[in-house]
Amino acid sequence: MSGSVGDGLHSRYRTLWGGVDEMLDADGSLRPVWRRFVHMLDGLTETELAARFARAHQYMRDAGVYYRAYDHLGGPREREWPLSPLPVLIDAAEWRDIGAGLVQRAELLERVVADLHGPQQLVADGLLPPELIAANPEFLRPMVGVPPRGGHYLHFCAFELGRGPDGRWWVLGDRTQAPSGAGFALENRVATVRAFPDLPEDMHLHRLAGFFRRFRDALLDLADGRMGAIGVLTPGPNNETYYEHAWIARYLGFLLLEGDDLTVRDGAMHVRTVSGLQPVSVLWRRVDAAFVDPLELRADSWIGTPGAVAALRAGALSMVNALGSGVVETRAMQAFMPRICQALTGRGLQLPGIATWWCGLAAGRELAVAQADRMLIGPAFSTRLPYEDPQATLPGAQLDPDERQRLLQRLQVEGAQWVAQEAVTLSTTPVYLDGRLEPRPFVLRAFVARTPDGWEVMPGGFARIGAQADTRAIAMQLGGQAADVWVVGERPVVQETLLSGGYLQRRDPAALPSRAAENLLWLGRYTERSEAIARILRAYHVRLAEIGDHPLPLLDVLGEYLDRIGIDVIDPIPSGLLRSLDGAATSAGRIRDRFSPDGWGALHDLSTTANRFAERVSPGDDASRAVTVLLRKLAGFSGLLHENMYRSTGWHFLEIGRRIERGVQIAELLGLLFHADAPAGLQQALLEIADSVMTHRNRYGVNAGAQSVLDLLALDGANPRSVMFQVDVLREAFAQLPVTGAPHAMPDFAKQAMRLHTEMSIRDAGTVDAACLAGLARDIAGLYNGVSRAYFH
Repeated sequence: MSGSVGDGLHSRYRTLWGGVDEMLDADGSLRPVWRRFVHMLDGLTETELAARFARAHQYMRDAGVYYRAYDHLGGPREREWPLSPLPVLIDAAEWRDIGAGLVQRAELLERVVADLHGPQQLVADGLLPPELIAANPEFLRPMVGVPPRGGHYLHFCAFELGRGPDGRWWVLGDRTQAPSGAGFALENRVATVRAFPDLPEDMHLHRLAGFFRRFRDALLDLADGRMGAIGVLTPGPNNETYYEHAWIARYLGFLLLEGDDLTVRDGAMHVRTVSGLQPVSVLWRRVDAAFVDPLELRADSWIGTPGAVAALRAGALSMVNALGSGVVETRAMQAFMPRICQALTGRGLQLPGIATWWCGLAAGRELAVAQADRMLIGPAFSTRLPYEDPQATLPGAQLDPDERQRLLQRLQVEGAQWVAQEAVTLSTTPVYLDGRLEPRPFVLRAFVARTPDGWEVMPGGFARIGAQADTRAIAMQLGGQAADVWVVGERPVVQETLLSGGYLQRRDPAALPSRAAENLLWLGRYTERSEAIARILRAYHVRLAEIGDHPLPLLDVLGEYLDRIGIDVIDPIPSGLLRSLDGAATSAGRIRDRFSPDGWGALHDLSTTANRFAERVSPGDDASRAVTVLLRKLAGFSGLLHENMYRSTGWHFLEIGRRIERGVQIAELLGLLFHADAPAGLQQALLEIADSVMTHRNRYGVNAGAQSVLDLLALDGANPRSVMFQVDVLREAFAQLPVTGAPHAMPDFAKQAMRLHTEMSIRDAGTVDAACLAGLARDIAGLYNGVSRAYFH
């Protein structure tokens, strides 16, 4: 294929390729790195292209990839990850040059952060204004004089890169606080490759897994080889990138931890687990530094751990990245990086930054006004880039003479709070919009990690693409998209994976944080509660459909019971059932690192289906069919959990939750047999609700009375729906839990389960009455309180 844009290409692409800067050389010819890929696209029909893109989006939905967007009131809502299936392609030789510039910049930032938290020679030498540091909210005074345990302040950095239409790259911003996006980059890669599984062999696409493996090895070195001593510190499920936090933890095998999971004892950091306190020596921080310790940093932080700074000061903890490293992210620092680089290294920046002037200096103020036409003027201490926060940025070209004069007056008074940055024109890349390919501006986020062999650059990253042609609105919160970045070589590349090879070493399952155990238990309870509600609703609506407008006392009894547990039968799919399903989703959402994509997809499908039914299902036969669908989806979800989850301590807590809930529900339902006016058909309804009709018929025949129902559903230990079966499983599960009190001492809740099992074993159906059933329900429910006191507080 020749270099001409139009040569050999289908006519529908010619106009597009000619308008996409990223694909063109300075002379307007198609860049060589794009030629093979474009040739492949040229052989696809529009229908085939749409199908491939749909496949990529389906993967993202199946994997549950999302980020949180915030509405105009600041409320969070989950939004599907806005994938653009067309990648951005960069030649491997060009990427090596970019990587060299990024490594130089990462090392420069390391030296700046180390100096500002140590000798502060940069300020003493006049390379940084003291007021720029003193007023910087990211400069944390308690961290001055606290050298990192591992010797380095920075371990993982990201850089926002922009390319101009002329092909030159700039650094638009540095990300050292708690860089996000690396996990999303890998998900982008999986989805995009699914859209193009038939890539030409000679494209030589560089893989990402080796980058993550070597960074994991670096963190293992910091943790002295103890995998269980490494955690990913997250603000929690309401954070906009929580999915990525959970994904990274699961992918690398680290603990996902919130501030409440941790405590400092004797100067060292520990995680609260169901086995007691376990030491943690490395935290990959995804929490902004000021919120990490409410004792010495922000006192209003609800997501931090008191004493974290003390643990750092004692050298018992490594933080990735060090607290205070966000000081170099602020926009004003860009103005001084060229001079600092020259002073510290004797060389200029290999990748220039966007031209920046701090308005705290007279020269910066005067230039900001004199050359306002080419400036964007924004907050000096903001860590957001102009295109991420266009409302806080003044476009100088749109100011009239009076507005410029007012700007000058404002800068004279509060110039230290502002920076002027040169407005840049960004290169464009193709995106698929409304069935068409169109050019849009983009910014590339690249990642570097400190490994045992020094800084390493991820061979790729992800590109954020603008929703419109306006380069000042590229943030995904503003409707942009994200694309994979392919580094393509001329020679075959090593096909690396996360596995490092070597000898087999089976590790014990990681310690289970108490918060995770509690959420697993409640996931089991909410799932089982939802199933119980659905089974009662189905029995109710089946009979409602049969009688029409005629009264049926059984419906009154079932309706009264549902009302007692908060379910209003006026609605065919009651809000109480939706709340129970939401409770399961919330519990699962707090342990996303322990959830498979299949499990999460099944739960999401269940919730979506229930909410859809709630809007359109009518009482009676329609409702019974809808609830049957929900029961089948619940069974599928429960089956995934039961069959696929490793039998670790977490599985036992999930099972405990299920069995407590089922035991309480069955005992309470059996109490209806002793209703003052027990209606006809109640026994059959209870057998249906307990999914035991066939078993009952086989064991007792068709004419058995109420005592046979009590025997099967209360006392038969072989029936997985009986109260006895639940108590037996609980007794065994409790024996598998870690002992938290005196060695070899049986906890009180385990003793109570054994007492219940013994008492039920010596009973027969004739001795089971309403008081006995009420006591069973109360005692089984009380087991949760004992477990909670032992492990969750």
